[in-house]
Amino acid sequence: MSEFHLIIGNKNYSSWSLRPWILMTHLGVKFRETIVPLDTPQFKDEIGRYGPSGRVPVLLHGELAIWDSLAICEYVAEFTGQGWPAQRETRAVARSVCAEMHSGFGNLRAEWPLNATARNRHTPMTPGLEADVERIEEIWTDCRSRFGKKGGPWLFGEYSIADAMYAPVVLRFNTYGAPLTDTARWYIAAALEDAAMQKWLLAAKDETWTVPGYEVGL
Repeated sequence: MSEFHLIIGNKNYSSWSLRPWILMTHLGVKFRETIVPLDTPQFKDEIGRYGPSGRVPVLLHGELAIWDSLAICEYVAEFTGQGWPAQRETRAVARSVCAEMHSGFGNLRAEWPLNATARNRHTPMTPGLEADVERIEEIWTDCRSRFGKKGGPWLFGEYSIADAMYAPVVLRFNTYGAPLTDTARWYIAAALEDAAMQKWLLAAKDETWTVPGYEVGL
C-alpha cells in the first residue's frame, strides 16, 4: 500500500495546511510530512515538484496528487470511511458549513492572518471582520445545539472534517481575541486542549521562520 505524503507550509502560518494535517492525525492515518517554507524565493520551485497549483497543502498517495485542503479531507474520508457524520441530513449540513468556510470569510483571512503561537495581538475590528466573526459564532452555536450535544465536544459530536476546516479559526480567535459567546469560548477551549492541536502548536513553536506579512497586530 502506498504511503501518504502530506506537503505543508509553516505550521505557525499555514491555515490551509493545518486542516488536512489535523484531520489525518485525528483519524489515525499514518503519513509523512514535508514542510515547504512560505514566502521564500525557492517556494514556487519547491512546491511545483509536488502539485500543479503552486500552493500548499498537497497530498501525495502513490501516483496521485491532491492539491486542495478540502479535496484532501474528502479523499481521506473516502479512504478511511470516517470524517463525516453518519446521518445523511447531518452530513449535508456539515458539508455546507465546510464549503462556507472554504470559500468565504475573506475579511477574517485578510485582517487576522494565522499566527498560531502569537497571543494578545490587536487590530481594528472592522465591520467586515465583525460580520465574519458573528457568522462563525452562529455556525458553531447552531451545529453544537442541533448536532453536537451527544457524542463529544465537537461541532457534530464526534470529530469531523468540519472541525478540521474551522481549526485555523480557533487559532485566529486565540491569537487576536474577540467578544465571543459562551458556546464559542467553550468550543475554542475544547479545540485548544485537543492532543492533535497541541502537537501542531508545539511544532509551530519550534519553527525559526518569520513571515512579516503574517505578523500583524503587534
